[in-house]
Amino acid sequence: MEINSFFDKHPYSLIKDNKTRLLNKYFYELTLYHYNNCMSYKKILDAIGYDSKVKKHYSETPFLPVRLFKMFDMISVPKENIVKTMTSSGTSGQEVSKIFLDKKTAFNQSKVLTKIVSTYIGSKRTPMIIIDSPSVIKNRNMFSARGAGILGFSIFGSKKIYALNDNMELNIDELVKFLKLYANNRIFIFGFTFMIYQYFLMKLKELDIKIDLSNAVLIHGGGWKKLENQSVNSSQFRKIIHKFTSITSVHDYYGMVEQTGSIFMECENGNMHAPIFSDILIRRSNDFSLADIGERGIIQTLSMLPLSYPGHSLLTEDEGSFLGEDDCSCGRYGKYFKIFGRVKNAELRGCSDTYES
Repeated sequence: MEINSFFDKHPYSLIKDNKTRLLNKYFYELTLYHYNNCMSYKKILDAIGYDSKVKKHYSETPFLPVRLFKMFDMISVPKENIVKTMTSSGTSGQEVSKIFLDKKTAFNQSKVLTKIVSTYIGSKRTPMIIIDSPSVIKNRNMFSARGAGILGFSIFGSKKIYALNDNMELNIDELVKFLKLYANNRIFIFGFTFMIYQYFLMKLKELDIKIDLSNAVLIHGGGWKKLENQSVNSSQFRKIIHKFTSITSVHDYYGMVEQTGSIFMECENGNMHAPIFSDILIRRSNDFSLADIGERGIIQTLSMLPLSYPGHSLLTEDEGSFLGEDDCSCGRYGKYFKIFGRVKNAELRGCSDTYES
């Protein structure tokens, strides 16, 4: 099935029955495609008794543990078709996932990311502040999760400024000049949660400076583990942001380099939402059966986008709970859920490639 036919749809426009029919067909065909084109994937599915002739509900799509991409190079296209390799975040000494992209997969990722994010910040490009260092995206062929995130979201910026220099120091003078220049514009701010807190907000606090970003929209993700270790939760994070910047429009997002483009955005009510291009399942840790609404379990993510590698159905190392479907008061259709953080004793992924001093 060609995913292009869904690009003209609103990302949150399908009710449960319509989306289920779509996903049932699409994930059967996508699984079969990877089964026939990736030998490593075929061996795994053969080992668990996968029957390629039987069409099942998309929730029965075989899933791979996300850590598998740290151990093997999984590719479903000829190697000469690979145009970009992305690496996952990780702390020092850890193995990282390697995700291989061809032109079509990279294009689909960018297109879907644009569709999803534009419903939150609008389709018009605006001045953009990136809470990071420009050195992160120097190697365009080998991207870290952090670099991929910055580059992906940069498409929404007309004029861009990096708030930090290569030494992770706040460019306060340049930032003030930028804000004066675009004082009458809506500004888009992007960064990883821990980076924003540690190198932006805490620096403003140290300098005892408050800047007016009341007309800005902030999108952030990753890094909650380190903030929780500092006893900073989502509510406190928002309060600190508002205290020093006056920002009220703040949206977290959940995503991973293994399924770039398929992000789950936080709505105005604080719920994470699955768009039409992806889905979320919560599985019990004892037998991997599907959890009930409100029950805590391991998050499984499904994405239509991975064509060059078999990353369309992944069991993450994160815990969450399914809250409902099609009835969030924000008005978006689809499943919505809550994230609690890493599964106990799971490998720390490094909060989106967090800068190591």
